[in-house]
Amino acid sequence: MNNFSDFLLVRRSVTAKKMQPIEVKDEHLQKIISAGIRVPDHGALAPWKVTVFKDKEREKFGKNFLGKRFRELNPNATEDEVLFEENRFLRAGVVISVISSPVEHRKIPIWEMQLSSAAVCQNILISAQSLGYAAQWLTEWYSYDDFIIKSLGASSNDKISGFIYIGGKNEQPKERTRPIHSKIVSYWKGD
Repeated sequence: MNNFSDFLLVRRSVTAKKMQPIEVKDEHLQKIISAGIRVPDHGALAPWKVTVFKDKEREKFGKNFLGKRFRELNPNATEDEVLFEENRFLRAGVVISVISSPVEHRKIPIWEMQLSSAAVCQNILISAQSLGYAAQWLTEWYSYDDFIIKSLGASSNDKISGFIYIGGKNEQPKERTRPIHSKIVSYWKGD
């Protein structure tokens, strides 16, 4: 590839269910997170929080929070369904949570802070993929659950922007249907 734009034109997420839970090197993880937080941030407010799950902590969080909470919400769930939730984070070598955590500001709207948090997710995703890792940005049921949000140390105004799963590729991902440029892009001509 000649430049970063070329990389973006072929980048593709690997689904968490198709990942290998390989080790993400510490120097790569630091680079991924450092690139992740270099986003547009009006007022330099850093209106987001990042939590990393790696090693045995992925399993602990799954058993102590995801599995238990899933069982509470789904009392008729099978043991296999609960086990899947407990092992959810084990599909990847690292899972990174990004929380939108807006701060009070008289000039900067909350919406801009939320967009900045989404940019953190996108930067983490792209940075991991550019280093050759499989990565996927997910927001599943646990992203919207107040108990799980609080378990990450978030306040009542915070929201989970996403969980980015990072691991190895079992195979190169196949291309999917992309938007047709002419149907979504217009050039304003002004009158």
